Amino acid sequence: MDIETKLKKDEEVLAEIYRNCQLALQSISNILPETDDEEMKQELQREHEGYEKISAKACMIAKDKNIELKEPNQFKKMMMWGSIKMNTLTDGSTAHIADMMIQGTVMGITALKTTASEAECRDQEICALFKELLALEEGYEKKLKSFL
Repeated sequence: MDIETKLKKDEEVLAEIYRNCQLALQSISNILPETDDEEMKQELQREHEGYEKISAKACMIAKDKNIELKEPNQFKKMMMWGSIKMNTLTDGSTAHIADMMIQGTVMGITALKTTASEAECRDQEICALFKELLALEEGYEKKLKSFL
């Protein structure tokens, strides 16, 4: 694998980290107004802060390495919003909200692991951020399960 291909693969991992964070931030922003349980609200706000930090780190790395990060597809964001509104309209319970967030977190973990295994991350800074986000999401999944 030549150096250019390796760099492209690292860019893919960084792009997935950023996309993952942006979709998580959007989901949390969409679901927070539907949440009545104070403990769940606090957990969602804590998660939002975690995703914001990782997203900011991804932006800094991208800037340093002259990589352009793209925002997630607007249509996908609208579909997520609609799905959350419909799901909470029929069941706004804390357990249901936790279940929806767990499903999103698991999808994020899967997308991260798939991208990382296909890309074979080589850049230490990007790989470290990938591992940080993965650990964060796995911790969120565990914590959200306590609301079920």
